[in-house]
Amino acid sequence: MALQNKPARLAGVSALVAALLLDLLSKGVATANASTLSGGVPVFPGFNLIFLRNAGVSFGLFGQVPWWVLSLVALAVSLWIISMMWGAARRSQAIACGLIAGGALGNVVDRVRYGAVTDFLDFYLGAYHWPAFNFADVAVVTGVALLVLLPIVLRRFRGS
Repeated sequence: MALQNKPARLAGVSALVAALLLDLLSKGVATANASTLSGGVPVFPGFNLIFLRNAGVSFGLFGQVPWWVLSLVALAVSLWIISMMWGAARRSQAIACGLIAGGALGNVVDRVRYGAVTDFLDFYLGAYHWPAFNFADVAVVTGVALLVLLPIVLRRFRGS
């Protein structure tokens, strides 16, 4: 069994490391340019780069909860997801889990360093802005989407 899971594990670990590195590097660039980005920098219509720190989780929820509590919860969830990744039978499942864990760990690093998460991607339509987010968030959402949608797509593709 261990040999069967080796390619899946390698794919999952690779996804985790890639998500974590992309997140940490991009947040480093945003933090280094915080003064320039603080007012928002238009990139193209519908997208700005901005520098924000979010003490909560998605949409600022739980912003009153101490950073270390959110970090411990995220770390526990990351360890659980990594155990799922380690036992995944398919590469796609391992990659999805790796993306989720890598993103979650990226946000844990930010909380430990700054007490909040660095967000810098600002999408909008007219005056309506989606809450700013980062590449850790992209990795988590992509990983969850893969876990949810791949079984549906595979089932339809196989005709079951």
